[in-house]
Amino acid sequence: MIQELHDIQAGAGATFAELTTKEIVPVSFGNDAEAIAATKQGAALYDRTHWGRIQISDSDRLRFLHNQSTNNFNILKPGQGCDTVFVTSTARTIDLATAYATEDAVLLLVSANRRHQLLELLDRYIFPMDRVELTDLTDTTVAFSCLGPQSTQLLEKIGATELDNQPYATHKLINFAGIDVRVAVGSGLATPGYTLIAQAGDAANLWKELVKAGAVPMGDRVWEQLRIEQGRPAPDFELTDDYNPLEARLLHTLTYDKGCYIGQETIARLNTYKGVKQQLWGVHLSGAVEPGTAVTIGEEKVGKLTSFTETESGFFGLAYIRTKAGGEGLKVQVGSVSGEVVNVPFLSS
Repeated sequence: MIQELHDIQAGAGATFAELTTKEIVPVSFGNDAEAIAATKQGAALYDRTHWGRIQISDSDRLRFLHNQSTNNFNILKPGQGCDTVFVTSTARTIDLATAYATEDAVLLLVSANRRHQLLELLDRYIFPMDRVELTDLTDTTVAFSCLGPQSTQLLEKIGATELDNQPYATHKLINFAGIDVRVAVGSGLATPGYTLIAQAGDAANLWKELVKAGAVPMGDRVWEQLRIEQGRPAPDFELTDDYNPLEARLLHTLTYDKGCYIGQETIARLNTYKGVKQQLWGVHLSGAVEPGTAVTIGEEKVGKLTSFTETESGFFGLAYIRTKAGGEGLKVQVGSVSGEVVNVPFLSS
């Protein structure tokens, strides 16, 4: 079923690569500049099928997720959603996920390289009395993101109305040309847009219809560039055992008054006593540099570069910077190149 989608993408010029997690993704459609322009002036279409989709169902689903991650699930109504962070018992980051509550389940959209870890983690915390059921829907569904200022008009062409100006992660199930599609507000980045989830058997037809409606196909290489430019932290780069959600500045995912959950004590203590010693920032760079390179001021190490990309306007990275060193506007050295610390749109200020 997914092969049919890949055949259509290949016919449109896509080149593919295998991720470390074994998923095959379209890296580029040979139109990177056009795709970037579409995210700013039109609508780009990105295939997120390699991301994980985990369904949590049965009557204890909201209470269970409420206790497993940083956001408030008990207040979610069907048709609503939120971003949330899964953390270790010491509040170290595992993954940034998006949750969509339906009438009878919650669907989690998680990073490809955290899907199996999260399935194991969640399963470990289901006790005999819990009425919770986990289902991995990754292989039976697809996910696409539509990014750009024309995304609303494009989706209106396929009947996805009533979501314009709705809160983030608001979602609705629509039927378009015989295809059931869950359309949710939010592209996964700071760029305005929508996320679409459908059955794998409908993947090829849905992709074709979206392109026919005017969406410009966009490969994983452009997504990664935009992710870094906009500051979305990613597992194995910004989300690791070295950092917590406060340091990653994922403040929109944290609910301080929700009661006990995994990692809650550490997060509450950091917040109460202003204990955040480093924070994630963007860095304009004067040249290319490898992730992992130390960030310094003079002889003093003040942080570490976690991601790097080259954009049409120069070199850019994400770095954790010591809070005491400063923030926006700070001049730093990253290896042999100079840098200036800047804010990024995805992160809470």
